[in-house]
Amino acid sequence: MNEKFFSLPEEKQKAILNAGYRVFSRNSYKKSPMSEIASAAGISKSLLFYYFHNKKELYLFLWENCPRITREYLQKYNCCGQTDFFETMLCGLRAKVSLMKRYPDLAAFAVKAYYETDPAVCQEIQKNAIKSLSFKANEKLLRLDPEQFVPGLDLNMMWQDMYWASEGYLWEKFQKGTLDADEVERDFVRMINFWKQIYLRKEEG
Repeated sequence: MNEKFFSLPEEKQKAILNAGYRVFSRNSYKKSPMSEIASAAGISKSLLFYYFHNKKELYLFLWENCPRITREYLQKYNCCGQTDFFETMLCGLRAKVSLMKRYPDLAAFAVKAYYETDPAVCQEIQKNAIKSLSFKANEKLLRLDPEQFVPGLDLNMMWQDMYWASEGYLWEKFQKGTLDADEVERDFVRMINFWKQIYLRKEEG
């Protein structure tokens, strides 16, 4: 827990987070100077180093903050209170779109960081990512009622298919520039409706 950073007013925290997400999402780890992040946040470089001792500390803090903020928004939208799998996905989508509007570059940073190859951070990123993905997958799959889906469906494979499709969509959008939250919402609603058509058991009669 970075006490110095969390002692700041919420809007100042937001400015620093957004500055870090923006700069790191548009450059490699190595080519992202702390001076540029400080300038984007509207503070001096020395003050940024007061909150974070070095670039690695800031980078890993931003990475670990992604799931923390995401969980806050999922709870805010009561996504865990849903019982239907696809309704849970739609609820999560609305939460994440709201999150994107407050932190526009967070999602781009998360994808960029996942593929970062700099030895200073890549091992810690991958170790954390594997644990996070495993937790998310298990948490979702525990809620699934196999009777809701087409007979013989491999639920783990279904989940992986959705995850890979989502990652591929986001990666393609990132190559074209900043994500448009409203466009993402429209596209994912279409994707979720498509998944419902192919994976849910059809009612007889």
